[in-house]
Amino acid sequence: MSESLTLEDVAEAQEQPAWAAVGAMTLGVFGLVTAEFLPASLLTPMAAELGITEGAAGQAVTATALVALVASLLVAAVTQRIDRRHLLIGFSVLLVVSNLLVAFAPGLTLLLVGRVLLGIAIGGFWAMSAALAMRLVPEALVPRALSMIFSGVSAATIFAAPVGSYLGHLIGWRAVFLLVAGLGVLTIVAQLITLPRMAPTGSAGLRTLGEVLRRPGIALGMLAAMLAFAGHFAVFTYIRPFLETVTGVGISAMSGMLLGFGLANFVGTLLAGPLIERSLKLALLSMPLLMGALGIGLVTLHGSPMGHAALIALWGLAFGAVPVAWSTWLTRTVPDQAETAGGLLVAAVQLAISVGAAGGGLVFEFDGAAGVFAVASVVLLSAALIVLLGVRTRQTAVV
Repeated sequence: MSESLTLEDVAEAQEQPAWAAVGAMTLGVFGLVTAEFLPASLLTPMAAELGITEGAAGQAVTATALVALVASLLVAAVTQRIDRRHLLIGFSVLLVVSNLLVAFAPGLTLLLVGRVLLGIAIGGFWAMSAALAMRLVPEALVPRALSMIFSGVSAATIFAAPVGSYLGHLIGWRAVFLLVAGLGVLTIVAQLITLPRMAPTGSAGLRTLGEVLRRPGIALGMLAAMLAFAGHFAVFTYIRPFLETVTGVGISAMSGMLLGFGLANFVGTLLAGPLIERSLKLALLSMPLLMGALGIGLVTLHGSPMGHAALIALWGLAFGAVPVAWSTWLTRTVPDQAETAGGLLVAAVQLAISVGAAGGGLVFEFDGAAGVFAVASVVLLSAALIVLLGVRTRQTAVV
């Protein structure tokens, strides 16, 4: 199938939005992200039963993230002959197998094998998500479809830690992973029922990664996205010590603030679609600008837990639109290679998470949590400046 005809064919064929299929993708991402975050809330009992240190058990999270980064870059090239419906269902099968391996793992080795399979599924899914959304709904509704898909991430973020730890205490950590495997089975059934056939389009080799990056404005856009995510994750990684040392709140108030952040993030993700439909450029620019201003507000506003709670909730609301906006950006600027561009964006985000956490750690050693928030604000404002001056929001020329 010729790549030049594919986009027109898809646009003509997809006059009616396949919202049930988008819903099945949302259920899938909810299961994937829940599984990704579960070890954080179950680390202590996992380590005790497996006879390993908590640090070793924590490598389950690291392994998943590293494999997801590599998988996101390779998936378009490695799977270019596979129907995207089968590929998406395959990622859900990996979710089920991964959680079964973890649930029955007698030691660290099988635990890591299961987490590696999960990393493949996560990296592959995120690399494909924007391109698949383009094929399930008309172009005008792509932001709304992406906001629906990303709402699964926000819901999983809220759900995984508190519910995982609570159920782990009641029924044991292995049973929790079995429940998530069951969620994966439910996802497979939903995807089998709702997903249409989506034949692979065009060809995407490893060389395509470099070709996409060389297009005008793409590398600059990826840099702005990296800065936006790095600034957020620097703050998010050190938000607890900030609330303890700067805000001066106890564990109950802190939990309430973090819940407020999570709920606001969920709402922000749902609101992102209509906002982006009005103006993608405004969304890309305003979110890091607002987050940078909120970071400065958190550093300068002292002795006001209620004020900090409001600013943190607003931060969650603003960040909810960030991944939706950048995913929409790649569907509009690289529509003919959305899968490859999606892989590059996922890799950029994974790198930004690592840089944000590591860089924040260095700043934390010298200037504490307030210093981290101040530097992160500068990074976020830099992202907004790059968007303002150089990021395009329409298709770039093929070179």
